[in-house]
Amino acid sequence: MARIDYADPSSFNERTRELLSKNRSANIFRMLAHSPVHLEQYCRLGGAIRHRGELDPVVRELAITRTGILCEAPYEIVAHKRIGKSVGVTDEQNAALENWQGASCFDEVQRAALAFADEVVTLKRPTDATFKTIAAKLTPAALVELQLAVGFYVMTSKFLETFSIDMQKPEEII
Repeated sequence: MARIDYADPSSFNERTRELLSKNRSANIFRMLAHSPVHLEQYCRLGGAIRHRGELDPVVRELAITRTGILCEAPYEIVAHKRIGKSVGVTDEQNAALENWQGASCFDEVQRAALAFADEVVTLKRPTDATFKTIAAKLTPAALVELQLAVGFYVMTSKFLETFSIDMQKPEEII
């Protein structure tokens, strides 16, 4: 059960109702709706990360899901395993994300991105070796997008866990 009540729909302005509708009224957005201005900006940045840019969507979703795993955020993991499947992440890859290092289902770019995500989440910053490996495989724009995706979903995972956002059916989560 969430640690505070979800925002009261009777208090929503038209823009908040529109954003919730676009996002299936998923519980995370219902909680964010306590602050309509932040909900809108969260959706703008999240939309840019997921729908605008050149980073390969499979690489992006693998890194985001791995971030959720490292942050121990089940809601995030469920959501992005589903989203990942919709962009080409295989069931084998989703299943292997807990212990990806020993799995053979990831290509070189995916492995470099997963190592990068691991270090962004668990260290002060990625090691020079890990950074050089991923930087050699991505354009500067895609590298920036990867780091922003991991960082954004660390924040999202922490938000989910801080407020104990209630799990929904996978198809109800954005």
